[in-house]
Amino acid sequence: MPSGAGFYGSQVAKNSSQPEITVIVNCALNVPLMILSIFGNALVLVAILKTPSLRSSSILLLCSLAVSDLLVGTLIQPLYIASVLTRKELLDSLWFTVSFAACGISLCTITTISVDRFLALHFHMRYPSLVTKSRTVHAIAIIWFLIFLLSGVYYLNPLVYFFLIALGVGLFLLISIVAYIGIYRIVKRQKLQISTLQQAVQASTTENLSNFKQLKTSALNSFVFFIVMVVFYMPMSIAMTLYLVTENWDSAWGFATTAVFMNSSINPVLFCWRIGTLRKAVTKTVQKILGKQS
Repeated sequence: MPSGAGFYGSQVAKNSSQPEITVIVNCALNVPLMILSIFGNALVLVAILKTPSLRSSSILLLCSLAVSDLLVGTLIQPLYIASVLTRKELLDSLWFTVSFAACGISLCTITTISVDRFLALHFHMRYPSLVTKSRTVHAIAIIWFLIFLLSGVYYLNPLVYFFLIALGVGLFLLISIVAYIGIYRIVKRQKLQISTLQQAVQASTTENLSNFKQLKTSALNSFVFFIVMVVFYMPMSIAMTLYLVTENWDSAWGFATTAVFMNSSINPVLFCWRIGTLRKAVTKTVQKILGKQS
């Protein structure tokens, strides 16, 4: 059984010394996705950097996600295309380990966002003092450090590496699911109190209700990001399962990999669709860029 980076290249190489049509099609699909990922995530990051009012804890987490997605477009997809076309083992190892690191960072960040939204709803008024920008930055730094440290395990012991990945994926998905169940229960309980709160005349009560509705919307946005990620990562899980039961899996693996990469291209669109303030900032950034060029 081939391991790690040799999965895709070794299976394709068995069939032909030249790239198969499926490989060429897959590479062709990755080119526009790569361009979309680079420009989309770059625009999101530039818009956030140029808009200080956007730099909340939750947006900082989205920045981490955008940086990992940008890494996919600028480094991982070019390495992947070069790898499947040239069948070089070094390129196989590079794109494989770096891609798993980027995917791990995305998964950890999405999980952290789900926990962050749960804390925002659960603690509500205490949340700003509990989740500060500095703590969020430290959490992001720890995520990146640990994931890239884990990537080194592959070169020491691939079996341990895959075991840790499987364990981590299951754990982070479980944490996200538990967090969203908690969010659902909080929102459901709050709905029972809305009628009473709306009848209150105190301005503070009305303001608290408005803040809670904003937090609920933010939690819904994070849930959308989570579901979309699961949808795009699901083909990879299916391809890995096929690998365990059959050797005729190389095409499935290639297109499943592209589906994972596609998530990095879709995320900027999701961010702008679901987050109005970010959408306005990105629009202003595009207008400034076009204005300077004209």
